[in-house]
Amino acid sequence: MDVQRMLALWWAVPAGLALFGYGCSLAGVTRPQRAVWVTARVVEVHPPGHGDSKRPGIPVTVAFQDPATGRELRLRHAGKRGHVVEAAWVGQTFPVRYPRGRPERSRLMLDLVGETRGLGGPNCMVFLLLVGMVIHAFVVWGPPTGLICLGGLLFVIVAISRDDRHARDRAALLDAAVAVPGRVVAVTKDVYTDGEGDEIVNHAPVVTFTTHQGIQVTTLCRDGIPEPSRSLDRELTIHYAPTDPSVLTPDLDHDRRERAAAVRFVVRLLLAGIAAVAVGVILLLRLWPLT
Repeated sequence: MDVQRMLALWWAVPAGLALFGYGCSLAGVTRPQRAVWVTARVVEVHPPGHGDSKRPGIPVTVAFQDPATGRELRLRHAGKRGHVVEAAWVGQTFPVRYPRGRPERSRLMLDLVGETRGLGGPNCMVFLLLVGMVIHAFVVWGPPTGLICLGGLLFVIVAISRDDRHARDRAALLDAAVAVPGRVVAVTKDVYTDGEGDEIVNHAPVVTFTTHQGIQVTTLCRDGIPEPSRSLDRELTIHYAPTDPSVLTPDLDHDRRERAAAVRFVVRLLLAGIAAVAVGVILLLRLWPLT
């Protein structure tokens, strides 16, 4: 099998899976569309212990009612499948989904982008298809066309990126931030191994604070606290958005820098896309001069 046929197969597989996924979504038969969606309320917060891993986030117990039977059920959630609760309090609400008639298989859903219609898989296949198109362009049509296609792929990434929008939304919420005292009640610990076999220890403080409305919030502060490994029992100031206590930071300046870095990354992708298209066009003009 030659290279072009192999690349054609690379195109065919994700394209077929994407079409199948979109077709199922249009027909309303994807797993999320067939599932039951309810709103669950946090009834208990379980702060991580000192020295525990930060990977489960803030474990919570939520209660919800099964519409089919009227029975109330409880679900213990501890960071399953990437859905990690970073800040929690009693009374907080989250969407929950489960197969019809199987409420014991409930899942807490924190990121609903593409989830309610089952578009996560098809969208991923489309991205793989675009990557395949770029590879195909470089191998079959040459570097100039490949650079133009690479620039187009970067434009798509910038267009669908949520980093810039998230930074603006967070800035708008924290512009009216309220400052309250907080305290580090535990420090999580995770040990990683780098490519050379060396151990890297990562610490993340667990902070509690009480809002002006009397809500006690437990949050995992991954950034913004200096010397996190020595921060146990440290008193600090927490700045939170009055309309959403989960939007918070122990250091407003650090948060601004993080938001600016996210925006700069998106801008760099855009500039890289423009540069790739420009270089590709220049190379094409040199290879095929106008006569």
